[in-house]
Amino acid sequence: QVQLVESGGDLVQPGGSLRLSCAASGFTLDYYAIGWFRQAPGKEREGVSCISSSDGRTFYVDSVKGRFTMSRDIAKNTVYLQMNSLKPEDTAVYYCASVPLRGYVCYLTGTEYDYWGQGTQVTVSS
Repeated sequence: QVQLVESGGDLVQPGGSLRLSCAASGFTLDYYAIGWFRQAPGKEREGVSCISSSDGRTFYVDSVKGRFTMSRDIAKNTVYLQMNSLKPEDTAVYYCASVPLRGYVCYLTGTEYDYWGQGTQVTVSS
């Protein structure tokens, strides 16, 4: 069955970096779009970035553009989120999600996704 497992969350100082991983099983990345989402305490879930299935095209929410980079390793069936210049407002539980979607688009809206991981905590604090 489809499974997503996130890892890499940690406590980091402002300005620091982290790389999150999302290991996928039960499907292959060239047939599924993948999204990264986050949810901070008391706030709604927010789409952070996504990657299309056909060509690995990436999309980002404005607040992380230039700081976060999403990528994938087809051979490892794993998606990554490299987060640089982290800010306290990046503190949240980060989730990856997947949906069967062939093509060159993906979505930053959580309701478009069928499968979710358990999340990994990212805390940015001095």
